Amino acid sequence: MASSAVYRYFPSRDDLLTALIVDAYDALGAAAEAAEAAAPRDDLRGRWRAACTAAREWALAHPHEYALLYGSPVPGYAAPETTIAPAARVGILLCGVVSDGVTSGAVGPAPDGEDAGATLTPGVAVQMGLPASLGPRAVMAWSGLYGAISFELFGHTHNVVDDKEAHFEATVNRLADLVGLP
Repeated sequence: MASSAVYRYFPSRDDLLTALIVDAYDALGAAAEAAEAAAPRDDLRGRWRAACTAAREWALAHPHEYALLYGSPVPGYAAPETTIAPAARVGILLCGVVSDGVTSGAVGPAPDGEDAGATLTPGVAVQMGLPASLGPRAVMAWSGLYGAISFELFGHTHNVVDDKEAHFEATVNRLADLVGLP
């Protein structure tokens, strides 16, 4: 197939990129959701670990797709709104685990205080199903997960971390501590 033939299916490069990005986000989200759903509902930390581990495993199995999502931006490409929901799937899933902990009483309000939510876009913590005081911690944990995966996948832990899997597990547990999971 000639490279120009792709434009029979996609009107532009940006439309092709958007389709690839949405497909990758959906695959990543589906992997995390399936793993989290397989964990016992009352095991909040187990659900957290399952979702995070599935995200890492997906990234290691699909490095080019992960790089499209979290690597260097494509020059001249601005992701449209259609990418927002697929991009948020893993974050929403993790916030759901924390929210279940809040609902059950297993996770209390973060000691940062009620004004801690002021660092986020107004109302975003509530949209994530969290008290305002837990919103910043959830965003830190979400970004920490992708930071840990990206550092490993893009070679930044080379000659620094001997056991990448054990390091990732420790990181995931620290992130669970950050959001107060028992």
